[in-house]
Amino acid sequence: METKPPLPPFTAESAAQKVRMAEDAWNTRDPERVVLVYAEDTRWRNRAEFPVGRQQVKEFLQRKWAKELDYRLIKELWACAGNRIAVRFAYEWHDDSGQWFRSYGNENWEFNEQGFMLRRFASINDLPIKDTERKFHWPLGRRPDEHPGLSDLGL
Repeated sequence: METKPPLPPFTAESAAQKVRMAEDAWNTRDPERVVLVYAEDTRWRNRAEFPVGRQQVKEFLQRKWAKELDYRLIKELWACAGNRIAVRFAYEWHDDSGQWFRSYGNENWEFNEQGFMLRRFASINDLPIKDTERKFHWPLGRRPDEHPGLSDLGL
């Protein structure tokens, strides 16, 4: 049976690794790749949307990244216990008119024994920002290791 290490139960170290792997995947903005970390029957709450299963998650991500342009994300471990991880995050993006936003949020994740995410509950708020207020300036894709994280940026 296929697995997605690190596997639960999580330690602070393995949970932080899982969080960074999720950040890296989401920064690809590739729904085909991202959806593979979720269980076939995954259940989400993301704002006012409630996708169920990989196909609905993939469709959600396609819509998301068609709207949220030049998307760059930073995730940070908040807490972990057993097969659950709590994460805080921020991402910057702009719409098709050029207005930049910083979106702040929290996620609660639950994993199955194989390391696939069963449930993802996200709460997110969007803050319009000026281009000069942006803090995430790396080239599109994976955040470089030397780039500050959320706490380092005061977020």
